[in-house]
Amino acid sequence: LSILLSLLIPAHTIRSPDCGGILTPSGLKYLAEVSKPHAESVLRQDLMAPPAPDPSTATPSRNQINSVKVDEFSLTLIPDTGLRLSIDVDLGITPAPSTTKEMQLSILAELHVEMNPEGNLELVTSACKPTLEELQSTEEMDRSAPCTSSGSDVDKQINVEKICLEVSKLLLFPNERLMSLAAPFPITPTCQVRYVPLAAPMYSEQGIIISLQTTFQVAGTVIPLPVSPVPFSMPDPTSPSPSHLTLAFSEHFYTSLFFALEMDGAFNLTILSPLTTATLAEKITQMGSLFPEDLPVVLQTTTRSSPRVALEEGKAILRLFLTAQIGAVSAVFQSFLTVNLDVSARLHLSVVDTRMIISAAAIEDIELSLAASDVGPVSAALLQELFLPMIREELLAQINVVLRGGVFLPHIMSFTYTNVNVTIHKDYVLIPCNLQLEARTG
Repeated sequence: LSILLSLLIPAHTIRSPDCGGILTPSGLKYLAEVSKPHAESVLRQDLMAPPAPDPSTATPSRNQINSVKVDEFSLTLIPDTGLRLSIDVDLGITPAPSTTKEMQLSILAELHVEMNPEGNLELVTSACKPTLEELQSTEEMDRSAPCTSSGSDVDKQINVEKICLEVSKLLLFPNERLMSLAAPFPITPTCQVRYVPLAAPMYSEQGIIISLQTTFQVAGTVIPLPVSPVPFSMPDPTSPSPSHLTLAFSEHFYTSLFFALEMDGAFNLTILSPLTTATLAEKITQMGSLFPEDLPVVLQTTTRSSPRVALEEGKAILRLFLTAQIGAVSAVFQSFLTVNLDVSARLHLSVVDTRMIISAAAIEDIELSLAASDVGPVSAALLQELFLPMIREELLAQINVVLRGGVFLPHIMSFTYTNVNVTIHKDYVLIPCNLQLEARTG
């Protein structure tokens, strides 16, 4: 057994993506737009702070930055490389009590996302070039080498080296937000999902492409998922997307999700039947001798094979393979029939905030067959007459109770999804959406 397990375990731990996303140029434009007031606040705090006293001179500096306004803040995609951040900041400087002059600080930085040794994504600055010039003047002082300062009071007050060192913090998604992408999200009280980045993102004309592998924990233990028969990659967009972000989920992702729910016991259901042992005895004569008193009848289901999800054009089908013990309840549960249930249910997918809401919209097909009987032979037609209508109605309702909490989508802190369109294709689901920065409260 140990040899067999050693052969099987590596197959379960192969790192291959089962979902991912593309942050489009439209999404970058939105991130720049919402980062602009944040950047202005950070720069105002840094630049308008009183300068440290200069021990080499007895008189304090008369220059004081009294206004900071971000005039331009843009993020541009550089295919195969990363991002270019461009910022123009207008500074109001008072060199003497009666005069004010205006200067412009321009920052040009190259950014990209790396994967650190811990497996988290980090935004990294690979180059940064600030320039400072007086407005309505052709004179420009290059600050790319802070050590070659001109010695002016304004120069001393603007710590160019610090600004370049922390330039990524002017964006609204510094590294703690990127790390939130891989946070564990609850599905049920004992089942969690994580989206693990497999590598640093790729940069193309379509946007920033990130591949993710889903992992599930049940009762704190990572479960080995079924092996995907086909490696998944983000589908190529047929045209530039107006959406900020496009998420994609493979068929294997949904099968893994329902496998995790199975491991969590989500499909071990108890269904109360409207029938009793007395009403059943009218159709199955041996019920009367086995149960002389009238007792309620219930079904207890367990999975006999792992659930599967099939994605077709415009349609997602969940297939459940259940065994149902049909029995009477008195002091203990006493089973008298065992039936196999093969259920095909159409799934409906939607998105609310950052959660994918999955519901069983309709049961398309149920196959019910007798597996064992303590009350003699029971025909397939009688089984269907007695139990099929109740199973069809109650099973759908209970599956939806299991799924009602939804599944968190990969997202970064403080952003939700709007203008969502869920499209089901053969083998994968596409979710184009826009980003929405949550309003702060308090």
